[in-house]
Amino acid sequence: MKYVQTRELLSGRVNICAVHGTPRVREQEPSSNAWYSIDMTAFAALFRLALPIVVVQVGIMFMGVVDTIMVGHLSARALAAVALGNLYFWGCSIFGMGVIMALDPVIAQAVGARDGVAVARGFQRGFLLAVLLTLPISAVLLVVDPVLRALGQEPDVVPLAVSYVLFCIPGVLPFLAFTVLRQTLQAMALVRPIVVAMIIANVANIVLNWVLIFGKLGAPALGVGGAAWATSAARWLMVILLFVVAWRPLRPYLLPLRADTFSLAPLGRMIALGAPIGLQFQLEYGIFAVVGLLMGTIGTTPLAAHQVALNIASFTFMVPMGVAAAVAVLVGHAVGRGDAVEARQAATAALVTGVGFMGLMAIVLLVAPGLIARVYTTDASVIAIAVILIPLAGFFQVFDGMQVVCGGILRGLGDTHSPLIANIVGFWVLGLPLGVWLGLRLGHGPAGLWWGLVAGLAVVGLALLLRVQVRMKRALKRVVIDYAPRSQESGVRDQGVSG
Repeated sequence: MKYVQTRELLSGRVNICAVHGTPRVREQEPSSNAWYSIDMTAFAALFRLALPIVVVQVGIMFMGVVDTIMVGHLSARALAAVALGNLYFWGCSIFGMGVIMALDPVIAQAVGARDGVAVARGFQRGFLLAVLLTLPISAVLLVVDPVLRALGQEPDVVPLAVSYVLFCIPGVLPFLAFTVLRQTLQAMALVRPIVVAMIIANVANIVLNWVLIFGKLGAPALGVGGAAWATSAARWLMVILLFVVAWRPLRPYLLPLRADTFSLAPLGRMIALGAPIGLQFQLEYGIFAVVGLLMGTIGTTPLAAHQVALNIASFTFMVPMGVAAAVAVLVGHAVGRGDAVEARQAATAALVTGVGFMGLMAIVLLVAPGLIARVYTTDASVIAIAVILIPLAGFFQVFDGMQVVCGGILRGLGDTHSPLIANIVGFWVLGLPLGVWLGLRLGHGPAGLWWGLVAGLAVVGLALLLRVQVRMKRALKRVVIDYAPRSQESGVRDQGVSG
């Protein structure tokens, strides 16, 4: 696969049509009907794209970690409020983020096909979706007070959590707009601007937290609300920085504003493509929230141990998550070019990398659970339960890596429904009932609940792996968003196909 250097793309001297050379259709390998294909250049292409994306994923996670650490110096109540507020914010926002990730197949496939008009349509509709989704998400965030009280949260924590969530509302639009910019730039193999913006925004978030939480440099001490204002400001900064750093390559696809951006039928098809991703994210987020609530019914100590094990799994998950984002782009490029062999090579490289990394991490968790637990806490009772859950996290994350990478492959192919169906069956039909039965009915406690998660993830991961095999043996077809005649527009080739 031929790539243009990032600096050349940033300079604006190279357009999308020059990035990948002439589109081609390469026949499938004649040796067998195998769905996989191993090629070391595919690993190199994956690593170049995935490593910066992993940095970005860690940066997104790090913002929440910084908020938690800094408000932890105020009081335990403030710490609980930020944790609760973040839980509510992500629970309300993650669906919108998933819908916008429909841009993965739409724009990546258009890039592979050298269809610049389709890139412009997708990019502009992404921003339109961000604006439209901001309204219902903000409305749900506004009713945080009665919702948290109805859920029986601690009365002294609720007011602080409410203030945190309300001050996060100004950050909803840039949160979604950043997702649009990130998915678009990733699809164009332009990841350096995202990394730069994320690093600067994280530094700004630390400084703003220090100023607004504790009232430094003459600012009022806003406490928990200050952390929320800092996060919202950092999100706006990320969007502004991305526009500044990547304006030249992005400008042809943002301006002029296209009239067909507002066409209802294509917009509806984009929503239909993205809604399953949003629902999948919502349900996956929900299963861990439900297990956390169930863990709390067993006791505070099991809940603390659960958080330790889950935090470890979440941190290692950033690597296969970055690999999944990268392979969605690479497979999308291959689909756009009609190159079945390249699609298989990218999928194989991603699965070997993502699942292999999680396998290595599983060995670490199985060998040294006590050592890892003591990094998080000195409480002997928490450690005693954590050393039981951490090895389970090892089994858990192998399948977690498998399912997220397979989800990225399928997203690149334009298949967004299969991961949703697998998620529903694996987590909600099998995993949660099994975990409740083992943990609460049979008395196996925290370990029983986690075995339910392991079983659910195993079903999801293996089902999606089978789906990848099936899809990779079929003909590659682009996602259909617009039905348009062949035309030449803005100096960019429009193939009159999907995008």
